[in-house]
Amino acid sequence: MRFAIAGDFDAFFLCHCSRCRKNSGSAHGANLFASNATIMWQSGEANIASYRVPDTRHERSFCRTCGSALPGVRMDGTLLVVPAGSLDGPVGIRPTAHISCASRAEWDVDLADIPHMDGLPG
Repeated sequence: MRFAIAGDFDAFFLCHCSRCRKNSGSAHGANLFASNATIMWQSGEANIASYRVPDTRHERSFCRTCGSALPGVRMDGTLLVVPAGSLDGPVGIRPTAHISCASRAEWDVDLADIPHMDGLPG
């Protein structure tokens, strides 16, 4: 799966809502948003699948072969949403904000004091 993005990102949100946590399997979703950027699929476009939670704006695109999160055009076709982890190169923008913090997982607090490791434990 290969793609290129033409244009700049407007925002980079770390979303703690329950849907983003379920999608990522982690503490938050990390998504880049662009209102004027475009995506060019270089390979693998036929393997893209999307799922939209009924009666919501929450949608995710992913590779049918490996399950990796992929960019998608959302919100009436006017906004490109790119999972930050789907990019192979530098993101070029720092996170704008943590959002939906009222939905944060109970274990996702005061994490700065937890030891940091450069590799796997033990």
